Amino acid sequence: MLKPTVIAIPFFALLIAIEAYFAVRYANEEYNRKDAWTNIALGFGSVVWGAFFGLFTGVFYLSLYEIAPYKMPMNAWWAWAILLFVDDFAYYWFHRFSHEIRFFWNFHVVHHSSNQYNLSVAVRQSWFSGIAHWIFYLPAALLGFPLWAFVTMHGLNLIYQFWIHTKLVKKLPAFFEYILNTPSHHRVHHGVNDDYLDKNYGGIFIFWDRMFGTFVSETETPRYGIIKPIYSYNWLWINTHGWAEMIAAMREKKTFLGKARCVFGSPDMNFEERATAVKMPSN
Repeated sequence: MLKPTVIAIPFFALLIAIEAYFAVRYANEEYNRKDAWTNIALGFGSVVWGAFFGLFTGVFYLSLYEIAPYKMPMNAWWAWAILLFVDDFAYYWFHRFSHEIRFFWNFHVVHHSSNQYNLSVAVRQSWFSGIAHWIFYLPAALLGFPLWAFVTMHGLNLIYQFWIHTKLVKKLPAFFEYILNTPSHHRVHHGVNDDYLDKNYGGIFIFWDRMFGTFVSETETPRYGIIKPIYSYNWLWINTHGWAEMIAAMREKKTFLGKARCVFGSPDMNFEERATAVKMPSN
């Protein structure tokens, strides 16, 4: 099954080149070509590894789809409308957990690790996120959406998100800014400004963030990247530095709970362990 994002690769390449030209020629933006080529290489790697992991994760999806009590009629427009919201809702929570839980952040940090912000950053993706991120979308199978329909809709969601990785598009009319995820909203998401950290997780729609209290408007110029920059163009290190950082933190913890918290707790692993165990109240 050919994913929409794979079909869109030539268009991604063309738009990246056009943006680079306009950024340098007309917007007087500094354009880090080495970073852009690194992003593109990471993007191609994610396609290859994603296809590999998809062979296994697709089996789980199909198994759950078979036991779904109702099969969605994908020849009806309303089924596609429901799938649009189901997929984007699942993406919101996948994205949010990827910022709030260290295990998932170790994959997602790849996307945020560039200190640039342009269309090439959109394709800067983890090679190994296919190991875990698929679990967030299994409810779509239980709701009766066939795999081919889910892959199509999810691919369209990701294609939409490509164009919002730019500084050249300023704020859109208020109606669109209120409903949709836009370049302005996503610039906030990639910012490491104190007010911008861990905000604006939506894929296509921004109203999930408004509903769940994670929305912030763009009020100052974002500083892009991650809190602990890596300053590397090494593809393998970009994909694995989060894990190395986590393992190093685990070695410093003395308790099992402390080590477990490094994996399943917040990406910020600078916490103090309790010196003594908590005593249970006696009867």
